[in-house]
Amino acid sequence: MLSNEINDAQRLVRTDAYQMSIGELVSMYEAQEIKIDPEFQRLFRWEISQKSKLIESILLGIPLPPIFVYEKDDGNWELVDGLQRLSTILEFMGHLHDSDGNRQAPLILDATKYLPSLHNVVWEKTDQIADVPENDQRPLEKTEQLAIRRARIGVEILKRPSDNQTKFDLFQRLNAGGTLANAQELRNCIMLMVNRGYFQALKAVAESAPFLEVAKVSSGQREKQRHMELAVRFLVHTLVPYDGTLDVEEFVDDGIVKILQEQDQQTALTILRDTFELLSNAAGENALRRYDGENYVGKVGLVALEGIAVGIGRNIATIRNLPDPTAFVLEKSQAFWQDAGTNEFTSPGMRGTTRILRTVPFGEQWFK
Repeated sequence: MLSNEINDAQRLVRTDAYQMSIGELVSMYEAQEIKIDPEFQRLFRWEISQKSKLIESILLGIPLPPIFVYEKDDGNWELVDGLQRLSTILEFMGHLHDSDGNRQAPLILDATKYLPSLHNVVWEKTDQIADVPENDQRPLEKTEQLAIRRARIGVEILKRPSDNQTKFDLFQRLNAGGTLANAQELRNCIMLMVNRGYFQALKAVAESAPFLEVAKVSSGQREKQRHMELAVRFLVHTLVPYDGTLDVEEFVDDGIVKILQEQDQQTALTILRDTFELLSNAAGENALRRYDGENYVGKVGLVALEGIAVGIGRNIATIRNLPDPTAFVLEKSQAFWQDAGTNEFTSPGMRGTTRILRTVPFGEQWFK
């Protein structure tokens, strides 16, 4: 059984490997034969110290980890892993483009442990670096430029995965071990790969005033994409049945791809928007907070999202037709916390797989 599964899975992934010079990779990028998604650039960002250390490593001849690309149907490559490294090299050499196709200002380096003289070093002098005048810039010598151009990087090529799901899985596996992106930031990248337009539409709803009010997302949490995480979890738990076999995070990953590929996407957005507008009208920032009979307490958590928000979302058509939907939602969401049935999924330490199998069905029945 296991050997058959391994053989079947291996057939989905075909790879090749090259050693390529940085000069060759830059030429491919300029010829648009390697694509780096601008949205990914904004997500996987490095500090100047990290960028300087990378250039230091190249100049010292320290081997770099390979980059991963997948080969598209037209033969061009899309970068899957190694974005920070390749973007830093392109930025330093003055070749990196922004989302509008314009060249970004070149990178100016900072001192590093082994090469303190890298401070204010540039590929070549330019007036495009706003905060450092040309007279203070220190261009690389020709020999140093050639050393960088001729340095070699391993390129692991994923040969046209047979289905999109395989490509998304590979992207997530390759990037999930890093510290620069959390689970939702990786989901954002996958959503962009699946359906860019829908990602932008979903983001607009998740950044709307009613959603942010109900979700009680701080500016720091927004930086880490907490609002998008809650919006995605809501859609997946509302629209995709869960049988408990997958880990919850895997289920959310797979579920949002299914919604983006198979579901009526406009209807999904309408359910999300209407649910959170209704919650906002009913109780504002308290709508998903625990009610103790007199006061709202605590923070917005996943139990409230799964039990209250998803419960409303799964019944939104019926609730909208009630004489006073707002009053219904307020009354039911407050009473939700007083019902003895909630004890089945509010105990500390409960596994996510167990909780989801209880919160979502309970909420669906509660708001019927």
